[in-house]
Amino acid sequence: MSTNGHIEKKRLETPPAKFKLKIQRREKEGAPVSWDTFELPYRRNLNVISALMDVRKEPVTIEGKATTPPVWDMSCLEQVCGICTMVIDGTVRQSCSALIDDLLLASGSDTVTLQPMSKFPNVRDLKVDRTKMFDHLKQVHAWVELDGSHSLGPGPAISNEVAQERYALSRCMTCGCCLEACPQYGDDNYIGPQAIAQARLFNMHPVGKTDIDERLNGLMGEDGITNCGNAQNCVQVCPMSVPLTKAIYETNRDITVNALFGWLKK
Repeated sequence: MSTNGHIEKKRLETPPAKFKLKIQRREKEGAPVSWDTFELPYRRNLNVISALMDVRKEPVTIEGKATTPPVWDMSCLEQVCGICTMVIDGTVRQSCSALIDDLLLASGSDTVTLQPMSKFPNVRDLKVDRTKMFDHLKQVHAWVELDGSHSLGPGPAISNEVAQERYALSRCMTCGCCLEACPQYGDDNYIGPQAIAQARLFNMHPVGKTDIDERLNGLMGEDGITNCGNAQNCVQVCPMSVPLTKAIYETNRDITVNALFGWLKK
């Protein structure tokens, strides 16, 4: 601890001259999996994306074999878009915010292992197709309908408490971390915490409430909210600290109330 009371971030006491990047490779969807290991010069404050870009400049494995540059997705590089999510040393996270220093320190080795998320179709190397995440958003009608682009005047007032809760839910960047960590998600048997939380977000909106029945019905199918096993892995890995388990609980309550008393609204 430093003299001003702030906890100092641990750093590698003896930085290595080089480190290894072990990458799971796949030429195309359905092709066999292989592994390539690359050796790179170490430098401080290097993130995984930067390391991959160094590999792309000269894709030669540690055995001296020239190969194709690794493929991955990236965009904002600020942990906002969520597209660079992958499994790093066995933990799902964004590769833009994963520092090589931290990874080497945590593992105690000189190797960082990269794999694509396993819950989505693997397009090539570290790139996956997350289309079904967006299909799930369509399933729960995760938007607010507009009558037109003309001015409608000021919207309904929202209490600060509701606004704060909605803000926390709105931070979701559709990265897929929660789905990768969820033991129930996969094979289309569970819609997952991401879509449930977004349904909750729009059900709390004063105008969005008009479509609450459609959203709740979207969560009552065979892949619906009842398949949640309450593992709570989702909230542990969410990089934006979205209150996923709270959203699941509250949405499950709304579905129960709607099923028991929804006929009164007709």
